[in-house]
Amino acid sequence: MERTIFYEPVRDRLLRYARIDTQSDALGRETPTTRRQFDLAYLLRDELMAIGATDVRLDERTCVLTAEIPAAPGQEAAEAFGLVVHMDTAPDAPGSPVHPWVLTDYDGGDIVLNAEKRIVMRAADFPSLGQYIGQDLVLTDGQTLLGGDDKAGIAAVMTFAEHLLKHPEIRHGRICLAFTPDEEVGGLARDLDLERFGAKVAYTLDGDHLGWYMDETFNASQAVLTVTGRSVHTGTAKGIMVNAADIAAAFVGMLPEDERPQTTEGREGFYHVVSVQADCEQATVRLIIRDHDAKRFDEREAFIRDCAERLKARCGADRVRLEITGQYRNMKEVLDRKPCLVERLIRAISAVGLTPQTEPFRGGTDGSALSWRGLPCPNLSAGYENAHGRFEYVPIRSMEKNVEILLALAEQFIPAL
Repeated sequence: MERTIFYEPVRDRLLRYARIDTQSDALGRETPTTRRQFDLAYLLRDELMAIGATDVRLDERTCVLTAEIPAAPGQEAAEAFGLVVHMDTAPDAPGSPVHPWVLTDYDGGDIVLNAEKRIVMRAADFPSLGQYIGQDLVLTDGQTLLGGDDKAGIAAVMTFAEHLLKHPEIRHGRICLAFTPDEEVGGLARDLDLERFGAKVAYTLDGDHLGWYMDETFNASQAVLTVTGRSVHTGTAKGIMVNAADIAAAFVGMLPEDERPQTTEGREGFYHVVSVQADCEQATVRLIIRDHDAKRFDEREAFIRDCAERLKARCGADRVRLEITGQYRNMKEVLDRKPCLVERLIRAISAVGLTPQTEPFRGGTDGSALSWRGLPCPNLSAGYENAHGRFEYVPIRSMEKNVEILLALAEQFIPAL
């Protein structure tokens, strides 16, 4: 397949970024949740300064990196827009040491990721591979995730920025860049200072499948049920023992079996038990609640509260505690009030010869939270596949195309002559 001028820059950047361990920690209590995310932040800061970006700032407390691409001469009045990508990788699979490599001209068959350990990516197990026959793929050695989520997005954004800064003749307005930590563990760009960021609208680059965009996500919250039991010897337990593990199990049993991630699709919401830690004296159940429809989402939260109240009535109000914390809301409610953002993205995807595709995203992005904070923020797929696992890969052509899409998107913000 013919390579563009962006082939080597995006390839080399992804290989370089992927080797840096930036896994976040769902149980971390610091900001960011892991200090190793600064390793990539420092590298990107220095690279942005080297390519000529302006107002490059790295917050040494929050690990939020921002920069600007100044408007091209004569385009200072054009509307500014932003691009937001996250630096962390998911804690769902081993994250280091990452050994990325490039398979050229994929032939459509099984891929041996690690001959010594007999790790093979079988084409029959991953049908998406069939779309990329003849392309070059960045892969792992099968022992860690790759981190294309979201380093493929970072590679495209950095290559886009470098190209514009090298070519002042390209018409574009001011473009604001943000690189954020902890997206994979619910950080949701909470420490991005929107006033300092500068742009009033933005796009995230995250998600799989080239040419896809997202303007609809789940509404999301997290629930934590804590149970306090009473332990005594089993021989004298009658009427005295209160088994917290049994109460936790009863709570999980109240959840509808056909409303779980493994039994739902499309716009169907769910309850998902993330973890259960239990013994006789203490139990904790963590679950997430998801639905695209706001009314149905509220009903789901009410159902969980009702389950907790029923347990309190059975076991004692002082033994059961429930906390529900909002995580993000469906971005569509915000984006529908500013339809031009999605329309511009659709035109940009079409302009590079792709067919724009979308569906309700069964998850959330930084843009979900940013939209509700006042920064409307649709999402463009970063083009990776099989994220969060050892069989993750990134077609280099997808990153090249995303650079082209971003260039076409920048044109959409230039006023018509």
